[in-house]
Amino acid sequence: MAFKVGLLGLGTVGTGTAEILLDPAGRHPILQEITIKKVGVRSLDKPRKLKFPQGTISTDLTAIVTDPEIDIVVELLGGLEPARSLILQAIAAKKHVVTANKAVIARYGDEIYSAAEKAKVYVLLEGAVGGGIPVIEPLKQSLGANRIKSAIGIVNGTTNYILTQMAAVGADFADVLAEAQQLGYAEADPTADVDGLDAADKITILTSLAFGKSVKREQVLTEGIRQVSITDINYAEKLGFAIKLLAISQNLGDCLQVRVHPTLVPKSHPLASINGVNNAILIEGDPIGQVMFFGPGAGAGPTASAVVADIMNIVGVLKSSTNTENLDPLLSCSHQEYATLLPSEELVTRFYARSLARDVPGVIGHLGTCFGKYNVSLESVVQIGFVGEYSEIVVVTHDVKEGNFRLAIAEISNLDAIHSIPSILRVL
Repeated sequence: MAFKVGLLGLGTVGTGTAEILLDPAGRHPILQEITIKKVGVRSLDKPRKLKFPQGTISTDLTAIVTDPEIDIVVELLGGLEPARSLILQAIAAKKHVVTANKAVIARYGDEIYSAAEKAKVYVLLEGAVGGGIPVIEPLKQSLGANRIKSAIGIVNGTTNYILTQMAAVGADFADVLAEAQQLGYAEADPTADVDGLDAADKITILTSLAFGKSVKREQVLTEGIRQVSITDINYAEKLGFAIKLLAISQNLGDCLQVRVHPTLVPKSHPLASINGVNNAILIEGDPIGQVMFFGPGAGAGPTASAVVADIMNIVGVLKSSTNTENLDPLLSCSHQEYATLLPSEELVTRFYARSLARDVPGVIGHLGTCFGKYNVSLESVVQIGFVGEYSEIVVVTHDVKEGNFRLAIAEISNLDAIHSIPSILRVL
């Protein structure tokens, strides 16, 4: 029995997916039963390194998602539209869907899952988070017996590469970003990566799977790495930390905490040693404890590996199932109620703050007084050198409510002795 695929998008991941499907030798035998019937692209003029039978490539994407001979639509276009509309059209036409589009799923997952459940078709998305790292299926299946407590990860390879290089060679953000763009690790427009938007999409998806509650993407606290300087990286190193862009989701019982931001990570923590373009996701559950998923987080090969695995999963179910009226609950995704997210001012964490102070007596005492007024306890205060005429003072707090910390910082900013506070980062 042959299963036919309609592939939307022939970019980096689309090409990698097609290469696997066109060359099944030595891979799982189920791949022998999967063929590409149509490939949808935006333009026929672009040169392609893969050769398909005449008539396979088309710009009529709607015809592909409604083709009665196609069993599975694989959406690898990226972006919100027309991807969202095409996914919904495919579902309405009773097609199973595989996608690596984290932006669409993070924002419209509730709509897509509900439509798929009604149509009795699968929507699988392993490639949307972590590239080739299998984390979505384990959350749905292998870890299903656990009460998940948290999911914390480095889920964007571009920012991890930039921060790793800044630390390794002592270069500024702008210089390393330019290098990453030359190497193809960063897009010409790096906004989604360096401003944390890509990571926020991914933690939104992981949260819904880990805790069984949908999250409204716009409510996720999102900060990028543009403000991280080599000065901060050097201070972090001296204090025993590495700076990473972390995506964090935690179950607090009556609400969830979901956030993305650069974070000082203790060198003893497993995520501190994840360098380069690699990704890692640390899951903590009861009774398993901690498990970490590590590997290449992007690129043609890794992401295509995840996409094709999803295609194989659907084909396996279609081949073995005698009941097409009900979806396998361990394979499908579903929209449940929306989670209540903890307001950012209620977040309890540690903070790192670097201030530039005028060289006057008692400035550290003034800082301590202001922090104490708002119940901010200091773990360490470091004054190492000068930046021009200003002394540089770095503080690391104990756990504190973010709202209290921000009030203290606002008052400190108005002190005559303080010139500026160029950096504030959270500490894991």
